[in-house]
Amino acid sequence: MSSPDSFIDEVTEEVRRDRLFAAFRKYGWIGIVVVLGIVGGAGWNEWQKAHDMARAQAFGDGVIDSLDLGGPEERRAALQALPADGGQIAIRQLLLASDPVQDRAGTLQALDALAADASQPQLYRDLAVLRRVTLAGTEQPLAERRAALEPLTAPGRAFRTLALEQLAYLMIEEAKGPEAITALTALLRDQEAPAGLRRRASEMIIALGGDVPQADPLPVSQDG
Repeated sequence: MSSPDSFIDEVTEEVRRDRLFAAFRKYGWIGIVVVLGIVGGAGWNEWQKAHDMARAQAFGDGVIDSLDLGGPEERRAALQALPADGGQIAIRQLLLASDPVQDRAGTLQALDALAADASQPQLYRDLAVLRRVTLAGTEQPLAERRAALEPLTAPGRAFRTLALEQLAYLMIEEAKGPEAITALTALLRDQEAPAGLRRRASEMIIALGGDVPQADPLPVSQDG
């Protein structure tokens, strides 16, 4: 290679290097920001996990300490004073509603508060409604109980079959035996109904003088 060609190559390489350094000075901060963002995001996620774990542990410890207190009034006061947020509020309300014998009024009040709290998950709110209806019994007008239960029977609701069972019991309370048998029989065929509910439905159908439908026979195999 001649000297002029070598000189041209060196100049070209120097120009490329200068352009590379210039581009790095101009745009290199983008890469630095990306790296810092990745590192910072990972650090934030780890901090958030640790924070959530510590918060959950503190809440759990507070619940245990509250339940270890002597009298029901002391336990209730400690639970009410326990800091909670998010789904912890629903758990605290359900715990406050766990002693209907010694604190019936407080239990119903806690369930009403949870059922009306739109910030809480629908699962907990539905559970509060269901438990409220079953605890209140005949003290609450039948029409009010039915109105509270019917929304829970919508497809996809977690306690749909349990709400349908309670509605069947309301029919019995109204002396509508045949309608109750029909509703309970439908529950026996409901694929979402748990075994315990089906057993209760069968026993109630028999008690009402109805016939428990036989299970569908298994299909006969066509193989030899």
